[in-house]
Amino acid sequence: MPKTSRGPIEMEPFDLETGWTELPGFPEGLMVKTLADDLDEEAKSGARTRLVRFMPGAFTTHPLVHDYWEEVVLLRGTLTLTAGAPQGADAALTYSCRPPGTPHGPFISQEGCILLEFQYYLR
Repeated sequence: MPKTSRGPIEMEPFDLETGWTELPGFPEGLMVKTLADDLDEEAKSGARTRLVRFMPGAFTTHPLVHDYWEEVVLLRGTLTLTAGAPQGADAALTYSCRPPGTPHGPFISQEGCILLEFQYYLR
């Protein structure tokens, strides 16, 4: 995923139909649209802002855990934890905050969904 500037951006228009790419390391049907990214997982610094789209029926295969903070807003659609997960479905306009080391998922979206993700390191 190419890194993009985190410099000033003032109300730059974008659309939700174009500019998506496959989300590396995930099953088919998970797409990403990066808005800004200088997250450096080796240096444990920076931040990333992106949209993630689950196409209808798309899913993740295992729980995710990372060493940075992650805040997620479900903008459109529904996202469901798969069998064996402790929670049910989330609908649009819900919010998650995951401190480093918080397991989450696996997920499936039967109808498809769009997430807004903020990922960052705190010193």
